Amino acid sequence: MIVDFHTHTFPPAIAEAALTKLSAASRSRAFTKGTPADLVASMQKAGVDRSVVLPVATNPLKVTKMNDISLAETEKNGLIYFGCMHPDAENALEEVDRMANRGLKGFKIHPVYQGVDINDPRFLRILDRAGERDLCVVMHAGDDIGFPGVVRCSPEMTAAALKQVGCPKLILAHMGGWKNWERVADALADTGVYLDTSFSLGEIPAIDDTYSPEEKKLLKAEEFCALVRAFGAERILFGTDSPWTDQKESLEAIRALPLTLWEQKALLGGNAQRLLGI
Repeated sequence: MIVDFHTHTFPPAIAEAALTKLSAASRSRAFTKGTPADLVASMQKAGVDRSVVLPVATNPLKVTKMNDISLAETEKNGLIYFGCMHPDAENALEEVDRMANRGLKGFKIHPVYQGVDINDPRFLRILDRAGERDLCVVMHAGDDIGFPGVVRCSPEMTAAALKQVGCPKLILAHMGGWKNWERVADALADTGVYLDTSFSLGEIPAIDDTYSPEEKKLLKAEEFCALVRAFGAERILFGTDSPWTDQKESLEAIRALPLTLWEQKALLGGNAQRLLGI
């Protein structure tokens, strides 16, 4: 089974506008039109069996409504919807409990979009409650392509947060820290966190020439494999960040790496099946 642990969709009514705005901010292209139907079509083309859809709450007042949508849509057409959480939500702990009680497998947080450092007490209480309720937490980690220079979740800040709270199923997106990869293993390899592979291998799919060749570079194959070995393949989850990369191309890139068959099977689906109870 192939599981993509990091995808995004938007309601059809706003998908085009959302992708246009995000593409302009990141100067990178989208590979689908961003709707759930487009993601399902992409999965079929790529041979992906399940995709975890990660909503991001940029407004604390929208958390409950967005989670209602995830609860209504999850487990349809191979899509596993996670919930979302915002550190300033007044009902944050109660909402974590509701997600767990209603059967969602986890939720997404994004310190950069949400304007709060990951080691802030507002996030620490949420991570702690997620650990108590055995929920997965997928966190944007490292820099963000749309917010140059904004530091909210560096490897060191994440390590500091984990010294204060327990969150056994914390998944750090973008191989643990986008554009911070040289520091990820030293700061986090001993913490027990998982990494997902999204938007980390190869180069940025830029829409114009405003990125220099150096700026476009992501991880080289040997750098990527070194992080897999530092954390152990049992702690790596395949993710694409669809629609911001092509699922089929991302899957082929992983399969082309010099990983053992066991490492590939664990990374591409085995670890996700264990975390999600599939």
